[in-house]
Amino acid sequence: MNFWSSSSGPNLGRMSDRFISQRVYSARAWRLGSYRHYSRLNAAGQPAPQSEGFWLERNRSLLKSLLVATLLAVLTYAVVAISKHVNSRPSSPSPSGLQPSLDPGGCSRPENGFQCNSSTSHWWGQYSPYFTVPSEIDSSVPEEECELTFAQVLSRHGARNPTAGKSAFYTDLIDRLHRTTTSYGPDPEFLFLKDYVYRLGADQLTPFGQQEMVDSGTKFYRRYRSLISSNGEQPFIRASDQDRVVMSARNFTQGYHAALVADGGSPHHGGDLPYKILTISESADANNTMHHGLCTAFESSVTGSAAQATFASTFTPRLISRLEPQLRGFTFVSSVDVIALMDLCAFETVNIDPSSIGRSKLSPFCNLFSENDWKYYDYYQTLGKWYGYGPGNELGPTQGVGYVNELIARMTGRPVDDKTSTNSTLDHSNGTFPLDRKVYADFSHDNDMTSILGALGLYGGVDKERVSNTSRVDVRDMDGFSAAWTVPFAGRVYFEKMRCQGREMDEELVRVLVNDRVVRLRGCEADEQGRCALDKWVESLDFARKGGLWDRCFV
Repeated sequence: MNFWSSSSGPNLGRMSDRFISQRVYSARAWRLGSYRHYSRLNAAGQPAPQSEGFWLERNRSLLKSLLVATLLAVLTYAVVAISKHVNSRPSSPSPSGLQPSLDPGGCSRPENGFQCNSSTSHWWGQYSPYFTVPSEIDSSVPEEECELTFAQVLSRHGARNPTAGKSAFYTDLIDRLHRTTTSYGPDPEFLFLKDYVYRLGADQLTPFGQQEMVDSGTKFYRRYRSLISSNGEQPFIRASDQDRVVMSARNFTQGYHAALVADGGSPHHGGDLPYKILTISESADANNTMHHGLCTAFESSVTGSAAQATFASTFTPRLISRLEPQLRGFTFVSSVDVIALMDLCAFETVNIDPSSIGRSKLSPFCNLFSENDWKYYDYYQTLGKWYGYGPGNELGPTQGVGYVNELIARMTGRPVDDKTSTNSTLDHSNGTFPLDRKVYADFSHDNDMTSILGALGLYGGVDKERVSNTSRVDVRDMDGFSAAWTVPFAGRVYFEKMRCQGREMDEELVRVLVNDRVVRLRGCEADEQGRCALDKWVESLDFARKGGLWDRCFV
């Protein structure tokens, strides 16, 4: 089986050839057409009118000069245009022509993600676009007193269309709304629904999501350029084998490579595009640490959806009582209908073309709800993650144990020791699981990342009894855990190792950042910067090293 995929990008050489040939052909056609026109006047075999012949004879030199000048102008334009095109090749990193976001007034930039309409867009749970989460601890790379020795990113795919199942539900909902609603309003925010047509696709990345991942690769390079420049190799890249995940990895490499070249590095620094991507199957019987599916007891769990249903019953009735008078004749069958309209706010917004993002556009669905409504919506989605895949589910963190043991192996340089979801064929080969690299990048899904965060114990300080399914709990009272703060579209976790002044020479410190927020490590005597010594951090991961609760998966 061939696990490798190439990150397909634009064929820049061919694109330049086409551009050049088109420019030269245009100039040649103009020149030949003009030349033949004048030749016919002199070589047709018949005398031209006296006035015309006299004019041509008198102005022949002038005409030649004009023709030469015009040709030179056209050729000069072509050369300049070609030069600009060739010089800009590194900054054209994706098949769709996406480039790292550069507009300082735009909504989304590599450094801090999506920042427009934050009172709404940062409260869409896992459907929020990536944004920098506030950090109580300085999250910058401490290059003056420390030397980075390792960097790894675990990333969710970029913004996508709804799943096929949800697309079918949304289509039916809009159809019911149109069939039964007799009037829209009086509030003007509801008038668009009369002519609204659901046109979203299913499952695949949107152009917005592709741009997120290009920007993610740009940011990763910029953050770790010192380590990358001293390393001289491409990142070792893995992706769970679903189209949107693999495409996200490819877009990431485009942004990474463009930033590398723009920074003055050789385009062949460790290899040119396309980068190799190791894809790991998501089939039902496949061992894949970035995709759950093997633990049968976990797969049948409904604790997440049950917690969401309970909480929805506490806040959606007031929304229904406000919405139904604006949609005369339409009846919300359940809280699911209301949640669906809120979903469409996010999904429609991330379907806006990236070139329009700088205009701060939001879907009109967003205006149907208040800022406070969105906070309840975010908590609703958070409960789904906490009780479905995270610490609130007894077997949730166990689904992330295999990945944590792979992370330990990479950080310590020792073989993987795990009997859960790891793929021993891949992990015992230096070609598919090298232990001597300094830079790694993995691409997965939101649910799997939630389990991995749980297996790492990053939110072990949260009082589980306080994670209520009847009243909203603020994200800061959950130690920074929320769906929007942990696993938004294009969300990412950085794992870092560094050697710092004032420490023993061979001692390495570990630090973890979730969407740019430093998460203080637990159970390993963390310092003021939230870091732990590598050996103490590994010791603290006792739950993962012992296999979690994997023995309960098949009872």
